[in-house]
Amino acid sequence: MQIIIINGPNLNLLGQREKDIYGNQSFEDYFAGLHNDFIDHQLEYYQSNHEGNIVDKIQEIGFQYDGIVINAGAFTHTSIAIRDAIAAVTTPVIEVHISNVYNREDFRKQSFISAVCKGSIVGLGLEGYRLAIRYFADR
Repeated sequence: MQIIIINGPNLNLLGQREKDIYGNQSFEDYFAGLHNDFIDHQLEYYQSNHEGNIVDKIQEIGFQYDGIVINAGAFTHTSIAIRDAIAAVTTPVIEVHISNVYNREDFRKQSFISAVCKGSIVGLGLEGYRLAIRYFADR
């Protein structure tokens, strides 16, 4: 099974930024652990701070992979382009947010991508990624 995690802007700073919200572990370290947990699956990771690059990646893999786990970061609340890219492909997508966006600023409570995703996982820290991958792995 081929699954990709796509992270959006500023998620390359996990482990360094706002540790009280996002924790102190880098995503690369967390991702290494995911490989150990899902050894029978092909996991990939892609991160970009640029909206168009995320759209390009979704279009590139969105008809051949078994699952996409996306944390679009701030683009969740602003990007119709990412929403449309998800809607255009056949690979199912799970939206993940590390923090509980519903307990934060009002602008974070709106997601343009939720409606075109299979489901959303919010507020469970990095473990939300593991749950999303588990969903695909158990299909």
